[in-house]
Amino acid sequence: MLRIFVRKNLWANFPAVGAFHTSAVDTAARKGTREKAKKKKVKVEVKKVGFIPHNQRKKDNIVANVVNKHVDDSWKQTPHDDVYVGKYYKWKVYSFREAVESHRETHHPTMYNIPNANLDVHIELNMVAEKKTRYIENFHRIAKIEHSFDLGVDRKILVFTKAKEIAQEALAAGASHAGGAELIRDVQNGEVLLSDYHYVLAHPEILPELVTLRGLMKKKFPNPKSGSLGADIPAMVHHFKNGVEYSAVRDENQLDFGLVTTTIGTLNMDIEHLEKNLISILEDLDSVRPKRDGKFISRVLLKSAPSAEQFKIDPFLYVDEVLEKYATKVDAEAEEKKEEAQAVQ
Repeated sequence: MLRIFVRKNLWANFPAVGAFHTSAVDTAARKGTREKAKKKKVKVEVKKVGFIPHNQRKKDNIVANVVNKHVDDSWKQTPHDDVYVGKYYKWKVYSFREAVESHRETHHPTMYNIPNANLDVHIELNMVAEKKTRYIENFHRIAKIEHSFDLGVDRKILVFTKAKEIAQEALAAGASHAGGAELIRDVQNGEVLLSDYHYVLAHPEILPELVTLRGLMKKKFPNPKSGSLGADIPAMVHHFKNGVEYSAVRDENQLDFGLVTTTIGTLNMDIEHLEKNLISILEDLDSVRPKRDGKFISRVLLKSAPSAEQFKIDPFLYVDEVLEKYATKVDAEAEEKKEEAQAVQ
């Protein structure tokens, strides 16, 4: 009883302090509890990151350090002799004959001893499309050349045509297999595998029956845009059998830069034949240029492994530097400005 009495007296002596202290603590406790409760209700979304290939990691840092691959040395001075520091002067532009003869010297039996080495051409492109904010996608083509050479691969070609005469002409031109409705059935039954053939060609007359194989062929399905659908089957077979394949590949970090690398022949071929093959590739490439102002082909180099030498040539001896209609438009605008200036004077 005594202990209870003392405790009551103690609380009775300090009523104001006790009440104030209790109220402040309760308020702070309630406030902290509410904040904790709110934090618990907020769900933190964790973004899942899938597998990133090693060449894509820290890509933003790589892009920041990319050097412009479009080489413009027009502001540099021209060398006056044969001894100079290359980075301070313009690249020398060789004629096609000079470039080939220079490669023949390095591949002579007294040096590399590879007189029949491949002659490669590296073509740099400006991949800007008709709109300045868009870029040309990668593309693959086959250029028809006048003087064929050993491509290092035997291309197998499958031809669909109703006429037996055309099928025989296709086989004579180099096709691996040719036929009509019976060939379509063989493909459907799995007796003929489309994967065994590099290219599939067709005559327009058999196109309605050939539609049943569209799902199996996918990208190999003949179409006039790629030149795999047409009436002149023998010429088409020769084109796909002996033509030069090339691909335009856009740079991942510099979207306006593209590169084409292909072979135009061997060093032991006649120089005129090699030059005609180069012209065929440049003209085929120029046929797909975007309809815009400015250059599409920016630089052409001739190389021949294992030599590290590369010789710059002028491609605009064979194709136009800019589209004719845009060049005419620029000239007309220049004339208008000139007339306006004269009128003001």
